[in-house]
Amino acid sequence: MKLRYASVSMAISLLAIFSGMRMKPDDQKKIEIPKESQKCIECHSANNIADGAIRDWKLSKHAENGIACADCHIPTTGVSKEIVDEPTKCDDKSVRRKVSAKQCAVCHDKQYEQFAQSKHALAWVAMNAMPTTAIQPHAIIEGEKGCGGCHRVGRDDGRCDVCHTRHLFSAAEARHPEACQTCHMGFDHPQWEMYSTSKHGTIYEIEGKNWNFNQTLSEMYRKTTQASDTTARAPVCQTCHMPNGDHGVKTAWGFLAVRLPESDKEWLGYRMTILKGLGVLDENGKPTERLKVVEAGQVARLNEKEWNDRREAMVQVCEKCHSESFARQNLAQADSVIKASDKLVAEAVQVVDSLYQEGILKKPKDQPFSVDMLRFYESPSPIEQKLYTMFLEHRMRAFQGAFHMNPDYMHWYGWAELKRDLVEIKAEAAQLRRERNPEVKKKG
Repeated sequence: MKLRYASVSMAISLLAIFSGMRMKPDDQKKIEIPKESQKCIECHSANNIADGAIRDWKLSKHAENGIACADCHIPTTGVSKEIVDEPTKCDDKSVRRKVSAKQCAVCHDKQYEQFAQSKHALAWVAMNAMPTTAIQPHAIIEGEKGCGGCHRVGRDDGRCDVCHTRHLFSAAEARHPEACQTCHMGFDHPQWEMYSTSKHGTIYEIEGKNWNFNQTLSEMYRKTTQASDTTARAPVCQTCHMPNGDHGVKTAWGFLAVRLPESDKEWLGYRMTILKGLGVLDENGKPTERLKVVEAGQVARLNEKEWNDRREAMVQVCEKCHSESFARQNLAQADSVIKASDKLVAEAVQVVDSLYQEGILKKPKDQPFSVDMLRFYESPSPIEQKLYTMFLEHRMRAFQGAFHMNPDYMHWYGWAELKRDLVEIKAEAAQLRRERNPEVKKKG
């Protein structure tokens, strides 16, 4: 019996090590609270202010290393003006509630420099560059209830706590794929749904509880041939998009899967039509002011070298488990899904555009020369609502499902819906013409 209990005890201890649990109760931890932060702890504790923050901080690496309230909540040099000018309810008027990534850079300069080159760093810029962002309710944009809740990762020079949740700020937590699911799910980019139901995600769901996420990402995938329950045998989001812990998160295709230049002339034709539908090109195929928006938010790839560099980096990640030829074949197949999807969307753009040219649809004053898919749900007519959904929901699901190795998602949630969208858009265009010209209806 004693041997049995000893075995159970050993198993619990090992589980604690592998899963990152802390076996020592909080009240037994020896934490040295820096003098300049002692008043913060005392005041918050006495007044029951943000008790959860104190609890989580006590469990953090910051607490173990003497990093406390004042180190983060008193702005350092170079922090954004918005944070510096933020009103404070604290008795110490130097304290700010919000914390900029530049504050984190004081200690984590390498990670900050990588992050500053990432798409995450541009998330706030990209959101505000959209033509109808400014007319949305304040809580949706400025608060954390809608778009702003995810895009704030790029606000105030960056917000590290989007991935390393406060006040634990755990690296191990941020290495789990669930850390990405809050933002990368839903309507236009359901990467979490795609990944979690793919074979990669299924393996993680079944076995991931045993994997050691206390290791760095480079350590986790350094010995991929090692036979061990604690060795990851499938990728998580961070494996592919943050190789070796690189915070410069980007992909070859970018958010919209649009690149220029394009050597495939047929594909270039589809893409030119789509770019007109996005208001990036005018009716003559010349760049509009919106091209600056695309460049600022890096929502497309406008540099051949950058696209190639990102693709080669992804191939190197795939090669940790697969052969190079297998990786390139699958990535090329996913590329072809984008082209096939673009063909359908381009045809739909032309159908809706023809209604503008015929005067059946009236152009709003603040809209480009015809279709404007970037207006999203502010599109002024039902057929344009269908078109924006075709582009932003179904096209995205088709190509993202392909890259995330989820065949059912790619086909039924993406490709099949694209085909249906085109049929319905054509039918609605025909109906609008009949309503405009009763003689067409009589002849029909």
